Amino acid sequence: MTETLTAPESAFETAQAQLRKVADLLSLDPGLTEILAHPRRELTVHFPVRMDDGQTRVFTGYRVQHNDARGPVKGGLRYSARVSLDEVRALAMWMTWKCAVVNLPYGGAKGGVVVDPRSLSEGELERLTRRYATEISILLGPDRDIPAPDMGTDARIMAWIMDTYSMHHGHSVPGVVTGKPAGIGGSRGRVEATGRGALYVTQEACRQRGLDLRGATVAIQGFGNVGGVAARLLSQAGARVVAVSDSRGGVYSDAGLDVESLHAHRAAGGLLAEHPLAHEDITNAELLELPVDILVPAAIEGQVTESNAPRIRAGMVVEAANGPTTAAGDAVLAERDVYVVPDILANAGGVIVSYFEWVQDLQSFFWEESEVNQRLQRIISAAFAEVSAVAQQRGLRLREAAYVVALQRVVEAIRLRGIYP
Repeated sequence: MTETLTAPESAFETAQAQLRKVADLLSLDPGLTEILAHPRRELTVHFPVRMDDGQTRVFTGYRVQHNDARGPVKGGLRYSARVSLDEVRALAMWMTWKCAVVNLPYGGAKGGVVVDPRSLSEGELERLTRRYATEISILLGPDRDIPAPDMGTDARIMAWIMDTYSMHHGHSVPGVVTGKPAGIGGSRGRVEATGRGALYVTQEACRQRGLDLRGATVAIQGFGNVGGVAARLLSQAGARVVAVSDSRGGVYSDAGLDVESLHAHRAAGGLLAEHPLAHEDITNAELLELPVDILVPAAIEGQVTESNAPRIRAGMVVEAANGPTTAAGDAVLAERDVYVVPDILANAGGVIVSYFEWVQDLQSFFWEESEVNQRLQRIISAAFAEVSAVAQQRGLRLREAAYVVALQRVVEAIRLRGIYP
């Protein structure tokens, strides 16, 4: 069984609708709302890459900086055939709120190249990465714009970008990217950070809701660096992971899945849907509607929509992906009183540990993984407690409360700095 994940609605429209809803709630000045509703900078690049067969192909890439009022901008780079400027704009905006809600001194950015990285050889992938890094290098810098891995990119690609930028400057600049290999300035615990942060947030949410995570049933859409790590950690914490999926479908077993066996099967090149111990194949759409305690969308944006939200049977949704729920879908979940931990809080673990990596690079002093994980848990748990307190004080859902916290911090920075000139 194979299928393709698609985002049915404009991600940027979803992001803007979320912003405007909370801006109205805060009676935000219309001028400030307009500033925040649009990215500060957008760079589109079309660049040539020499292919292995000697031919030249032209690729399109983007880098969008949403807002830098609180500090340098931070955000991942994704390589995907479905990357668009609309998507990158939305992801950059969400990064601004994500950094602010966990109180990191960053603004939001995002980037991407329209390419299926699986279609390229290693040499082609390296040449594409170095040329793309060169094209967007006019925006980059450890005190300006710091990329990180995202969908379709990894530590190796970050190493190429760091090296390319460093060659341009004549000396090593490890702080220009995060998510690098540890041998060249990467942080321990970075690869697992987003999934681990999702675990910590789920634990906090379960405590607040009086749900015992041990034995709770969990369905996870996405089995990459986020979903795969979350599945492993939730299983180790005692949850019963009953369904997982990737872009080509997934597996379901009411008795629970052997997550480690699934990882080994994937590492050997097998498809999730072909795992020998799986009881039942399942599509991504079907996974979202399973009768579970906790649903973890950890794939791409726009998966929970107005059309399928009425059939979501999970009591709790932990958004480990960026923007997995459309504005219309979220309204349906709100009407049905489904408890949603929003993406800008639930998946902030990655940027938190990216911040740690950046700090370590600037100091040339590195921490043990246990210290990284402890600091991650402390920051994301404190952010959850703060957002929960605002939700209770104002009678809001967690999503609106998280946006209230984030917007207030960004707006305060803009007001303190003023509008130049």
